[in-house]
Amino acid sequence: MVQFDGITVKKSEFSEWYTQALIKSEFFDYSSVSGCIVFRPDGYFIWESIQKFTDFAFKNEGIRNAYFPLLIPEKLFEKEKEHVVGFNPEVAWVMQVGNSKLDEKLAIRPTSETIIYDSVSKWIKSWRDLPLRLNQWCSVVRWEFKHPTPLLRTREFLWNEGHTIFATQEEANAERERILQIYSTILKDYLALPGIPGQKTESEKFAGAEASYSIEFVMPDGKMIQGPDFHNDGQNFAKAFDIKFLDKEGKSQYVYQNTFAITTRVIGAMLAIHGDDRGLVIPPKVSRIQIVIVPIYNNESKEEVLSYSNKINKELNNSFRVLFDDVDIYSPGNKFNKYELSGVPLRIEIGIKESRENTLTIVRRDTMKKEKIENKDIKDQLSRVLYQMHEDIYKKAQDAMNNAIVIVTNYDELKKAISESKIAQAAWCGSEQCEKSIKAETLAKSTNMPFNAQQGASTKKCVYCGNVAKYVVNFAKSY
Repeated sequence: MVQFDGITVKKSEFSEWYTQALIKSEFFDYSSVSGCIVFRPDGYFIWESIQKFTDFAFKNEGIRNAYFPLLIPEKLFEKEKEHVVGFNPEVAWVMQVGNSKLDEKLAIRPTSETIIYDSVSKWIKSWRDLPLRLNQWCSVVRWEFKHPTPLLRTREFLWNEGHTIFATQEEANAERERILQIYSTILKDYLALPGIPGQKTESEKFAGAEASYSIEFVMPDGKMIQGPDFHNDGQNFAKAFDIKFLDKEGKSQYVYQNTFAITTRVIGAMLAIHGDDRGLVIPPKVSRIQIVIVPIYNNESKEEVLSYSNKINKELNNSFRVLFDDVDIYSPGNKFNKYELSGVPLRIEIGIKESRENTLTIVRRDTMKKEKIENKDIKDQLSRVLYQMHEDIYKKAQDAMNNAIVIVTNYDELKKAISESKIAQAAWCGSEQCEKSIKAETLAKSTNMPFNAQQGASTKKCVYCGNVAKYVVNFAKSY
């Protein structure tokens, strides 16, 4: 029989474990382009699920899909100064077609503000044209880094780009909570992934934005990584691209804009956070295979076991995404290892005993708990098991996140927390110099200012300079 090649390291060796888990599970693969990965079917199914759920929520909110060009003329890209300074080091340029040099360089989109706002400046004339709420699903290319990590830091990634335009600042600001709630729901209800929502500091905000907000994840190696984000762009792009409208009094006004995104990075965070020494652990709602049926038999019992297994498969197939693995090239043990590595949520083992007792042996991937159940109302029984699995995966990840955060009151405590691969939650005066000094001395940056930690910030002292604090910030090493 064929032997299955599993993971050779523990999760405590995170970097090597992460790479092996993604590649050996056959979810993803490297490509011939440095920093760009291949989404294999099981991996892409997760992104399709995220896209489906997010797209449905956006459309319920009144946001419509559109699509804009991949290539952006240099003259558009340079219209907003902060924006071009922020992205210039990352931009890949098309400069030649065949043997002919282009008259103007074309940027391969690192983000689409400039190409989108060039169009909408022509569409918006009156207050009746507002609000304009658009989204596009696409890929972007950002080239500025030396050490790519699959999904977490890749030169090309997939995302949604939300671009919404309003007549007033109040309307634009009010959208933040709605969009971040959509993202939080996707993370919790589908990916079982807890995160820390908060505002970015001035130095960490999106290039061209007035304010940026993010949901941050705590990774198993103690680093943090940014998840979905939302940006209040104010009138910065409106003024750069001359996006105006006539209000109800007939006066010309600049619009107010927002941008927001969720990317394939959240898949990397999910796989890293939920996985264990055996491999991946996939939440049931986003797993291409929710249940795998593995028959166990010898020559004498084969016909009876396969007949019973096939009956169970037919009964479950309309309610779950089921794989009936009756292929003979792997032993049952090798199949167990394979599906544990690829994170299939639930395994059903059926042998001669189960077929004669009219029972099933089920094994949960997250706990590896084995349980025998009667073949009675099995759809309801298995639905409850999968629901409980999702809840338990989320709770475990949430506990790990909370345990990684250390509230510090002085700089020595901050340095100690960072040296122990913890997240240091500290009061901060708002000075960019203090923020830069902490990063230079500890290699930890401000990730965001958690919404739930700001109360009473002004009663504290800055962890670095000792002056009166304005905010509470999470400092951590990050991707």
